[in-house]
Amino acid sequence: MSSRLSFAVLAVSQGDASVAASAPLTAPVTASVDTLIIAGWAGRDRDAVEHHIAELAALGVRRPSTTPCFYRLAPALLSQDDAIDVVGQTSSGEAECVLVQSDAGLLVSVGSDHTDREVEAYGVTVSKQVCGKPVAREAWRFADVAAHWDQLELRSWVTRDGARHLYQEGTVAGLLSPQELMAKLGPDGLPAGAAMFCGTLAAIGGVAGGDVFEIELRDPVLGRAIRHRYATQALAIAD
Repeated sequence: MSSRLSFAVLAVSQGDASVAASAPLTAPVTASVDTLIIAGWAGRDRDAVEHHIAELAALGVRRPSTTPCFYRLAPALLSQDDAIDVVGQTSSGEAECVLVQSDAGLLVSVGSDHTDREVEAYGVTVSKQVCGKPVAREAWRFADVAAHWDQLELRSWVTRDGARHLYQEGTVAGLLSPQELMAKLGPDGLPAGAAMFCGTLAAIGGVAGGDVFEIELRDPVLGRAIRHRYATQALAIAD
């Protein structure tokens, strides 16, 4: 079962000499996604990976046998809506770069690997499969940011009980690069029609959920950002 994503692809200004200029796209790019991959434990820095493993081990999550891990999920989980349904109050988001192999080429956006933390202690794949995967409605051409990829910045904020807190912040330099992740997928890299979440940063103050989650991917070189905001709507638990 596939999912359709629609992106406004933001082109590099023709007057910017820092990267190869891109022709502006006047119509949204629609990508039909039939493969969804979540890259887990994708840190480039071994210490950062261990920190994230310890962070989740505190919640009862088993250590991975190898890193990175590639979790295959249902593409129907992808959502560009302003809200997702969750079960109970035990889920939380994670800001991640998202690669999409589209007919217009390789695109990069920002998404949230929203995960049920209670279920995660039972099984990581299951915990990811039970939550929607929000993705922003804007994207960049990967070719426009590849040369300065490590300078891109991820941020997220969580709102709980009306109070908004910075939840994650840092550059992607501590994560494996898209080229490294795609090479580890296999000789064919990221196939056509695939979307891949590329790993996340440690949470400030520990993993925690909330009512609203905001994610941002910022490019300080070209002075632009992609943002998305979504609410979580908790379904009632009958048992």
